[in-house]
Amino acid sequence: MSWIQKLYETYNNCQSSIGYSTNENVRPLLPICHTTTQVQIEVVISADGNFRTARVITEKSDMTTIIPSTEGSASRAGSKPECHPLCDKLQYVAGDFLEFGGSVTSGFSKKPKEPYVNYIDALDNWCNSEFSHPKARAVLKYVKKGTLIADLSASKVLYIENGRFLNKDNVKREKNAKDIFSATNSNSQDGAFVRWIVEMPDVLETKVWKDKTLWDSWANYYLSSKEKDSVCYVTGEEAILTSNHPKYIRREGDGAKIISANDMTGFTFRGRFTDDKQASSVSLEVSQKSHYALAWLISRQGYQKGDLVFVAWATSGAKVPNALETPLSVIDAEEIPSDVPQTVSTAQQVALKFKQKIAGYGKELGDTTDMVVIGLDSATTGRLAITYYRELKSSDFLKRIENWHDSCTWLHQYGMVDVKSQKNDKMTKKYISFVGAPSPNDIAEAAYGNRIDDKLRKATITRLVPCIVDGQLIPRDLVESTVRRASNRVGIRDPKDKLEREWNKTLSIACSLYKKFKEKEKFDMSLDETRQTRDYLYGRLLAIADVLEERVLYKAKEKRATNAARYMQQFAQHPFRTWNQLHSALTPYMVRLGGAGYYKSLMADVKGLFVSPEDFMNDKPLSGEYLLGYYCQRQKLWEKASKDEPAQEADNGDENSDE
Repeated sequence: MSWIQKLYETYNNCQSSIGYSTNENVRPLLPICHTTTQVQIEVVISADGNFRTARVITEKSDMTTIIPSTEGSASRAGSKPECHPLCDKLQYVAGDFLEFGGSVTSGFSKKPKEPYVNYIDALDNWCNSEFSHPKARAVLKYVKKGTLIADLSASKVLYIENGRFLNKDNVKREKNAKDIFSATNSNSQDGAFVRWIVEMPDVLETKVWKDKTLWDSWANYYLSSKEKDSVCYVTGEEAILTSNHPKYIRREGDGAKIISANDMTGFTFRGRFTDDKQASSVSLEVSQKSHYALAWLISRQGYQKGDLVFVAWATSGAKVPNALETPLSVIDAEEIPSDVPQTVSTAQQVALKFKQKIAGYGKELGDTTDMVVIGLDSATTGRLAITYYRELKSSDFLKRIENWHDSCTWLHQYGMVDVKSQKNDKMTKKYISFVGAPSPNDIAEAAYGNRIDDKLRKATITRLVPCIVDGQLIPRDLVESTVRRASNRVGIRDPKDKLEREWNKTLSIACSLYKKFKEKEKFDMSLDETRQTRDYLYGRLLAIADVLEERVLYKAKEKRATNAARYMQQFAQHPFRTWNQLHSALTPYMVRLGGAGYYKSLMADVKGLFVSPEDFMNDKPLSGEYLLGYYCQRQKLWEKASKDEPAQEADNGDENSDE
């Protein structure tokens, strides 16, 4: 019960956040005894219960509505769904629904008036209690008149002809029209959901779904109608227990539950318990607060890939960095230098900004704030499992995040940020370079391709989380798989992608992972011109051959892969044999560069760093270290080319040569 205790504590610490968020992408933190739903019709009535006007809600961002609910209605399903007590579908709130040919849910077919009767009874009981609310009483007065469908028809919200609901196919409407059919995304309009605005004198908040006094009124009434029946396992106090726990945890419409107790006929309790309460006794208040807090945290700061969810949070409610994203999620895009060439030399600037951000989180959180990291996934549509759970202090959490980005950092060029266009002020996507660790999702795609199976993607991300949060060693097979894909440059290369973005992404991630895997060797992102390991030096030689040929092809405006690119995979397996082939093929390109004295001199310098001739002639396969040498040497050569330092080669090609 540790996870539910921490979420319950978080909810209590975040009372000020209950209600709608200023960020429309964040789900509201719900008050207890409430739920959210998508609403399509908004009805305005007076305090006396008289109809004023109505409209169709066409904007998706405006449809999410907080409504009062019972345990049964919040998780309703099946052929006889329980009604909500205030806002609901037309079959419940419209007394004249059947008169206009409306179709009720199949379970009510024998008693089609039952949904409306149940709704009136539930609302009437609330309005006649000591916790009654004037807006609820106004709604009750209006719905008892039984004229809702007629009023909506007169307001041209619903399509009615000859006293009957029309289907979408029977209505003459403009293509892509924003009306009740587009709002419900259905051919039928009788399944629309209704919410209320009650205009009252001297009351500023007329919307029932935003009135906190109404929230409190319903919650107090509903809880007062229940009796305390046993001890809650979380609080240790006598409380109102529940066996009907909330759903919609990962997103709206998500039917999977973490706690479920609806299997009373199978083998669930045999040999262990006689009923579900012996297995788990959780109070209604604790269950709703903890589940509502989790849903809010996931939408606010969670990491989601399909059905897989990870979220880290502080029980104090303070914001924390996203552990499973790139530094771009922590550092503001404008803080990353994008108007200058992205070179290895910018690494220290970006690393410093990232550390400053982490330090800022540390000051806000303190050293002893309780932190929780939880992972959720579902094998079926109805059951949600906790696949990962850790409790730690904020200082430990931030240190591990910082260590992950320090030990796995590399210069990447595949980052995407939203920028405003200067022409039309619209937001567009822009590629940006960044320094830091790749995200688990990017690692999965680098290791297995961007068409990776969803199950393999989720499994890979789940394996990487302990590497980040717990500091575990990165899996060797992931490193080797990424190195193999990076070596297969021609296999990844897309002829339409002139910049080879996918291969460059795979290459930089492979360097990140190998650097992390060999953390004790402390590889640097900048070129180490003194390093004498065989694999690193062979990587440098491959880069020199690659850039030399690339420069010649660029000047000749020839669009094809270099020999180094074509033979890269073979080079990784048989470096000495393949290098002889590559070196022989370079002769015509050297001639076209006027002798290429700079490159020839550089190759001679690199060859001279091999420990012995036998080391150079060793033809065993290269490790991922060769990619680090290749990347760093290639990066330095292109930096040099961009500064026009080797531009005079054609004129004084042999000036820098020792040969």
